[in-house]
Amino acid sequence: MGLFRSTPPPIRLEPADVELKATRPPWSLWADGFGMLAIRALQIIVVVAVAAGVIIAIQSLTLVTIPLVIALILACAFAPVMRWLRRRGLPSVVATIATLLAIVVILGLLGWLIVWAVRDQWDELAAQAQDGFQHFLEWVETLPFEFLSPAQLEEWAAALTDFVTSAQFGSGALAGVGAVANFVTGLVLMVTILFFFLKDGPQMWEFLLRPFRGGHYVRARRIGDKTVGVLGSYVRGTATVALVDAIGILIGLLILQVPLALPLSVLVFLLAFIPIVGATLAGILAALVALVANGWVNALFVVGVVVLVNQLEGNFLQPVLMGRSMKLHAFVILIALTVGTVLGGIVGAVLAVPIAAAAWGVIQVWDGPDLPARWARPKHPIES
Repeated sequence: MGLFRSTPPPIRLEPADVELKATRPPWSLWADGFGMLAIRALQIIVVVAVAAGVIIAIQSLTLVTIPLVIALILACAFAPVMRWLRRRGLPSVVATIATLLAIVVILGLLGWLIVWAVRDQWDELAAQAQDGFQHFLEWVETLPFEFLSPAQLEEWAAALTDFVTSAQFGSGALAGVGAVANFVTGLVLMVTILFFFLKDGPQMWEFLLRPFRGGHYVRARRIGDKTVGVLGSYVRGTATVALVDAIGILIGLLILQVPLALPLSVLVFLLAFIPIVGATLAGILAALVALVANGWVNALFVVGVVVLVNQLEGNFLQPVLMGRSMKLHAFVILIALTVGTVLGGIVGAVLAVPIAAAAWGVIQVWDGPDLPARWARPKHPIES
């Protein structure tokens, strides 16, 4: 048996193999699986760093970026009006001024309605709020357990008085004056930018498309047209739905004799531009006013009116007006609202959903007029 036992010969490295191993390029380490994983990780880090830099820049320049985005969305919404006026032979400058004046008048009228109605009924509502607070204190005293003691109420009132008379409140008031100044500055800037977008928007877009050639130019042009269409349809559809909601809730509040019915309906119109959350906030505010002014039974009727109007709008009106302009899942809307609120507050919450809808619209036409990007196409059973 020992005759058939053999040991394998030792492995020898030929001089050529040693030379090849010594001259192996260092970048070949990136060719294996671990190297590819490292490359992807570096790419993700770079993308995240660039996105963070863009977000920080936007947050640092909100006085410019927010008016710019609002002006762009309004210009997309009123683009059909501008085309209609130009087709009627109206000069571009005249059509722009007429459209801009209409926008300013609409926004100014909404603000004036809120201020006028609140100022006209504020004294009555304040007196009713004081009476409601006294009734609340009387109800607290009838509870079998001690919920709020008179000493705690006096301590809170003293703390509130100290805050109002302190330097901190004065600095807060100065900060409020600064915020008003920034708002006015942003409003003037928005109107100015909107004027140029309405007047020279197509020419500006053609100028931005000059570096593109061939298929890249066709894709960029298609993306621009889709973005304008989605943003315009979103604003017009939301405004129509918000108007119907405001009118329906106004009729209900007038029937129930709730004070501040007009400003509350205007607030419903404005909050409707924040999907899902806006309707809830408007209903809570209307119910609180009815609770303070007319009691809890009237507040329950107000809640019923708000729920009824929202159900009619969500099941019948919104699918017809906004079915084509915003095909986003409720989960995506909530995520967009959260991110927009964290980054830009109330303005970010208003702008987040139309921007997300425009981004999804761009993905839907990335490879053709009706051909989404490859990764966003639905898979057939055979392909899965």
